[in-house]
Amino acid sequence: MIAKKLFFMDCHLAGRKYHDADEVWDDLKVGTVLKLERDKENRFDPYAVMVVFKKKDDEYLLGYIPRGENETISNFIEMGWGNIFECRISKIDSEVHPERQIGLVVKILKNISE
Repeated sequence: MIAKKLFFMDCHLAGRKYHDADEVWDDLKVGTVLKLERDKENRFDPYAVMVVFKKKDDEYLLGYIPRGENETISNFIEMGWGNIFECRISKIDSEVHPERQIGLVVKILKNISE
């Protein structure tokens, strides 16, 4: 049996307290699928990758893939290959420091055109 997804990385959600996570906190669960998007206008990180939660027709910026861990994903997105990544919430803990409250796992999806 061939795997449909391949583990790529896990990390925490960076910048969570500065963005929209509080607005949708009750909707966020372990396993929730999130979208990864480039933030070319980010003045703090040239490889910034936003982590976005979609709820109906609205999108909420939850935070970012941490600086120093985002260059490869950023480059793939820049080259038009962002759809190979699946990002899901792997951990939620409201009792820890805001920078450690949401854990993420990123996997590479199998190319179904093969």
